[in-house]
Amino acid sequence: MEDVLAVYARPYDPDYPVACMDEKPVQFFANARKSIHSKDGRIEYEDNEYIRNGTASIFLFTEPLNGWRYADAQERRTKKDWAKQIKWLLDEQYPDVKKVVLIMDNLNTHTIASLYQTFKPEEAFRLASRLEIHYTPKHGSWLDMAEIELSALARQCIGSNRIPDLETLQNLLKPWYTDRNKKQRGIDWQFTTVDARIKLERLYPIINI
Repeated sequence: MEDVLAVYARPYDPDYPVACMDEKPVQFFANARKSIHSKDGRIEYEDNEYIRNGTASIFLFTEPLNGWRYADAQERRTKKDWAKQIKWLLDEQYPDVKKVVLIMDNLNTHTIASLYQTFKPEEAFRLASRLEIHYTPKHGSWLDMAEIELSALARQCIGSNRIPDLETLQNLLKPWYTDRNKKQRGIDWQFTTVDARIKLERLYPIINI
């Protein structure tokens, strides 16, 4: 926890941007029967029955100090899917920085080994050399600021919509993060190491001197 909080306390450095990533599973639902629309486009009859239509995973990245976020949906969340997202992050979003300081939860897919299982050793090493990874602790995913963005995405983009397939989901994501990037400057993170040592004192070992 203190390691992540120390990263958040760093001053902004464009050569070492701090980015957070997280994932969100999505269940697809298709209507069992087509809804009936009037001539003016209003729904006169909407079927409440649905068919489970598979799942997908949303990969979300955000750079809190720069007010930037990006979301992409894929059919799976395997090691190779994660590795390809990291390659995009490094080569497309941050091609010129020295290193990306990446904060994320400690899933078994979120490892340097996933890069080596996806790319040739030379490419995996190149990507790994441009990463500085910091993991949130177990039961401490709230420390990942990408969770804040996923919460906003759930409210503002997905909501109670019945999403039938991957293409529909992808078409929802880009307008959402494009608009949010224009309007939302960043995340004002206030919780510090000092706060943690006071408010979360119960989590620290008791030292008898």
